[in-house]
Amino acid sequence: MRVIVRPAPRLVGTVQVPGDKSVSHRAGLLGALATGPTEIAGFLESLDCLNTLRALGALGVEVTRKGPGEYRIGGAGLAGLQEPDNVLDCGNSGTSARLLLGVLAGQPFWSVLTGDDSLRRRPMGRVAEPLRQMGATVAGRSEGSRLPLAIRGARPLKGLRYRSPVPSAQVKSAILLAGLFAHGEVSVEEAAPSRDHTERMLRGFGCRVGVDGRSVTLTPGGELRGHSIQVPGDISSAAFFLVAGAIVPGSSLTISGVGVNPTRTGLLDALWEMGAEVWVTEQREGEEPSATLTAQTSRLRGTRVGGALIPRLIDELPVLAVAAAAAEGVTEVSDAAELRVKESDRIATLAAELTKLGARVEERPDGFRIQGGTPLRGAVVRSWGDHRMAMALIVAGLVAEGETVVEDTQCIATSYPEFLATLNALTPEPCAVAEP
Repeated sequence: MRVIVRPAPRLVGTVQVPGDKSVSHRAGLLGALATGPTEIAGFLESLDCLNTLRALGALGVEVTRKGPGEYRIGGAGLAGLQEPDNVLDCGNSGTSARLLLGVLAGQPFWSVLTGDDSLRRRPMGRVAEPLRQMGATVAGRSEGSRLPLAIRGARPLKGLRYRSPVPSAQVKSAILLAGLFAHGEVSVEEAAPSRDHTERMLRGFGCRVGVDGRSVTLTPGGELRGHSIQVPGDISSAAFFLVAGAIVPGSSLTISGVGVNPTRTGLLDALWEMGAEVWVTEQREGEEPSATLTAQTSRLRGTRVGGALIPRLIDELPVLAVAAAAAEGVTEVSDAAELRVKESDRIATLAAELTKLGARVEERPDGFRIQGGTPLRGAVVRSWGDHRMAMALIVAGLVAEGETVVEDTQCIATSYPEFLATLNALTPEPCAVAEP
């Protein structure tokens, strides 16, 4: 599928983005390990999150869809998962694969995980190695660092103190989930804190989780208790509208019910540094805090992004690059080598595809440099099967002169199936039309 994008005269209205992808995955997984049912509202019904639910069903967990975004997870308990009859296919979801590896590390049976072409290229050794140190057996392609992977868990697993070589919520979460089946404490230290949805949700289920600076420690023991979970709107999905609202002339957008977990709001910090007129109102506290975000057309300036800010906006960097192309001056992003092992090599892809649109982008080993201020022009660009690249390029097309064609856009369904419909509802005439 491809999307034809035409310049948007303005974007005006209120947006309700779908549920947070990270929180949805974790709610399903921890609900499956709990005693008693977990009721989830606002679950993201994207391909990635549904792959997690399908895997849980294959492991013997009762999963019931009660309505749009509403699911009941029948808790199987820590000892209640069953050996699957077939390979668990995670599709394009790295979160499904890596977090499931953590859960399966504590199961006394064999499981095999695979995924699509893109996921089979992504690194899994960063998760497999600490799980092996805890006593699980993990084998597969490239010396057990690429899917398909076979894993046989151990019970109990060994406690572990692990210093993660890269700040990664997926690595941290996999180890903490495995820690539920360990004899002794499990701790993960990171150079910079990554998103903390797993720690928050583990506490909500009754687990003992402590944070000391950059280190997170889980003390196993007891059972998880099923309960009700409200998934907030995904700030990674809201990011595309925040940037579009800032760069499309005459725009004013309000996005309600967005998760504003402090470990996820790095994009807001970066946009404010660039001079964006973005407001946070109606803040609501809870296990996952949420708020209403409002963005309007702004005169953006270049900035520097790096260091501890990177883990807080790693998924939003593709659309931030679009903002940088529309800004005056230079934007430099560093310390973001992790972009090279996402659904695509996002550094190389951003440089190649934004250059086609007329942006001046310099690729660097751990980031990029963008000289903003040059008007974008329509062109044929490609997502390379990366959902965030596809949506970022569509946003760029809204301010490019002439028509922009974004190819290979079916991947958007992995995280935001309603993206085009939501975007077109904000303009007098549809500005982004999908074609087979």
